[in-house]
Amino acid sequence: MVNRLPGISLLALTLLSPLANAADTPTLNLGSTAWMITAAVLVLFMCLPGLALFYGGLVRAKNMLSLFTQCFGIAGVVGVLWVIYGYSMVVDTTNMVDGQVTFNSFVGGLSRVFLAGMNADSLVGDIPEGVFVTFQMTFAIITPALIAGAFAERMKFSAALIFMAVWFTLVYAPIAHMVWGGAGALMHNWGTLDYAGGTAVHINAGVAALAACILLGKRKGYPHTPMPAHNLSLTMVGAAMLWVGWFGFNIGSGGGLSGLSGIVMVNTQLGACSGIIGWMFTEWFKAGRPSALGLASGALAGLVGITPACAYVGTGGALAIGLLCGVICYLGATSLKRRFGYDDSLDVFGLHGIGGIVGALLTGVFCVPSLGGYVPNVTIAGQLLAQFKGVAFTFVYCFAVSWIILKVIKVVIGLRADEATEELGLDLGEHNESAYNH
Repeated sequence: MVNRLPGISLLALTLLSPLANAADTPTLNLGSTAWMITAAVLVLFMCLPGLALFYGGLVRAKNMLSLFTQCFGIAGVVGVLWVIYGYSMVVDTTNMVDGQVTFNSFVGGLSRVFLAGMNADSLVGDIPEGVFVTFQMTFAIITPALIAGAFAERMKFSAALIFMAVWFTLVYAPIAHMVWGGAGALMHNWGTLDYAGGTAVHINAGVAALAACILLGKRKGYPHTPMPAHNLSLTMVGAAMLWVGWFGFNIGSGGGLSGLSGIVMVNTQLGACSGIIGWMFTEWFKAGRPSALGLASGALAGLVGITPACAYVGTGGALAIGLLCGVICYLGATSLKRRFGYDDSLDVFGLHGIGGIVGALLTGVFCVPSLGGYVPNVTIAGQLLAQFKGVAFTFVYCFAVSWIILKVIKVVIGLRADEATEELGLDLGEHNESAYNH
């Protein structure tokens, strides 16, 4: 996730130094390098332990370790696949032409498999390519890990790992390339704006989560058997870690440091704060009282919504996006889920899918200079259309391919843990371990 301001492509960042550097030869920037190393660590921290704690505290005690196991397993598998071919599928710009649609508008080539061509002197912009590779890897890891919350407490570990590996290959890498591949990539051609992952990360994960929970079916006893979170303290700690890590997620997406970093930082913080307010008052009105989980969820809803917009909108836009995401994500995680009856265990679609859609669309509204945005020469109608095309394509492609992958796995090895294992809990049934020994 590099600088997505108009006209700056990933290929340009790979080959050229920043505009401030007039020399033809890229020059290492130690400040930006130090920051990007920190940002990569922060994004990894979001997944391990942040997301694992957030999810783990929300499930029943008998399934606590299964969430950690899935997060660690995904990190291992996706991290290796990223180096083998994932990085190449995202960044390779072979046969891409600005404004034209070719096969490589949808997915990059394989000229960079096993990081071919990288050495100690390789730079992306003004940071070492190895740092850039690792930062991008953390995005590739956390995106499929988000999906795990939808099928928590009932999918087999083996099925989950196979699904994540295939999904990363057929869904995440192509969508990431379409969004961030630079001139000639599909959504770049459309003019879709996504600074740090509204489409490639949040809508992608949320839609895959929706497909998984529908195909897998409801947890045994849901919705009639109470299934309260077993440790909300851990969930709140995990949510706080996600909030802190999000600054690496969003600011790091600039590929270095610039004056824009301050805009991204304040918008990220404001998105979280206004998301809390939006969710809190909606819950207060609808349920009669605010909850700790609601406040944490509101912060995450606001962060999801501001992610695609953080470099393109002003503070007024960030405030509006956060508030609206807080309200709409609350309704998505409660009313919408009840209305359609799907068992999205930890509201991945409600938070990430819906929040990502709302944030992506509102980016097209608040990016215009007349509303305080920073994207010149665009109209609300034109940019909203570009955003809608990106959202619609991501939704349809991700849902269809995720459904096919899950169907094939279901036929070959089965998706769901057997009834006895689900009753016992995945911790003991699948891993012969328990989070708590009494």
